[in-house]
Amino acid sequence: MAVINRIAGFAEEMAGWRHHLHRHPELCLECHETAAFVVDRLRTFGITEIHPGIATSGVVAVIEGQGDGPVTGLRADMDALPMQEETGADWASTVPGRMHACGHDGHISMLLGAAKYLAETRRFKGRVVLIFQPAEETIGGGRIMVEEGIMERFGIQEVYALHTDPFGALGEFRTTPGPIMAAADEFRLTVKGQGGHAAYPQTCRDPMPAAFAIGQALQTVVSRNTDPLAALVVSLTMIHGGSASNIIPEAVTMGGTVRSLTPEVRDMAQTRITDIVTSVAAGYGVEGILEYERNYPPTINHAEQTRFAADIAREVSPLVIDDLPPEMGAEDFSYMLQARPGAFLFLGQGHGPSVHHPAFDFNDAAAPIGASFFARLIEQRHAL
Repeated sequence: MAVINRIAGFAEEMAGWRHHLHRHPELCLECHETAAFVVDRLRTFGITEIHPGIATSGVVAVIEGQGDGPVTGLRADMDALPMQEETGADWASTVPGRMHACGHDGHISMLLGAAKYLAETRRFKGRVVLIFQPAEETIGGGRIMVEEGIMERFGIQEVYALHTDPFGALGEFRTTPGPIMAAADEFRLTVKGQGGHAAYPQTCRDPMPAAFAIGQALQTVVSRNTDPLAALVVSLTMIHGGSASNIIPEAVTMGGTVRSLTPEVRDMAQTRITDIVTSVAAGYGVEGILEYERNYPPTINHAEQTRFAADIAREVSPLVIDDLPPEMGAEDFSYMLQARPGAFLFLGQGHGPSVHHPAFDFNDAAAPIGASFFARLIEQRHAL
């Protein structure tokens, strides 16, 4: 690994930052202690232009280079997940029911490491904009930061991000031009009938058979309405109804998620699900009420920036995959890539428990690699 010597020299310090953050996880937009820690570190690096309070608890900081030049944004997400930790680590979460199970603590440490190095050396033209973002796991802090105008306010021209990857070897970068992650939509529906005594179903309009039929029919959106070479996932993940074995319920509620990579497939899935819910319910003499919410758009990398990022990754690691098949998870970095050209990459941390698993923990050995990638990207893109 061609980790920058200076960054390798403070790798233990980076691990210390990460362990502190891991012990004190925060959720959604309420990442105030995390933001305060970030601001304190940035100030110790000699960075003076720091803007807290964006998207409630987000932080944007600017490092000035030597003279005029490009303006590049580097993003790290900050929020944790509402899960009980089972790592047994010395730095395990001190907050019951919360843990950094997606590596965002490591993302912060990587970006802080790059910031420390770049603030010391300043061997670049233009400006680096550091973006520490809340609420990736929930309501889309990336969307909120874009809506609050960070791209225009700080003159950002391109934007890049890394995400830890427990399915890749340590130091393996994986990316691709075009779609790399999916759009993530949610649906909730109510099948409303007329309840009554289970011994006299003829006096009721039972919502249960209609709910079962809708659940089965939803699977045909993928198997019969989608090109087999196009990517779509429709998952029914919740169904609730009834309170006792001798009562036919008044209503059944259901919910799930829809993942897609293109606008055309996304539109088609919403249309077909709407049609299925209303028509199948009507066929059973009950009412189908659908709420369909479009959430994160697909994460679409820009070709030029992805090629450049992959070239930089090769300077840091011999393990680079630049034609990764798209994954059906979702990322709110998608909003930043809609606003500006850029690229999203995965960074392998060695094989282990998946993200969003109670035994997941970020591998601190990956942090100097990620920080070196960010630093090299700036020094090459902003070459003196």
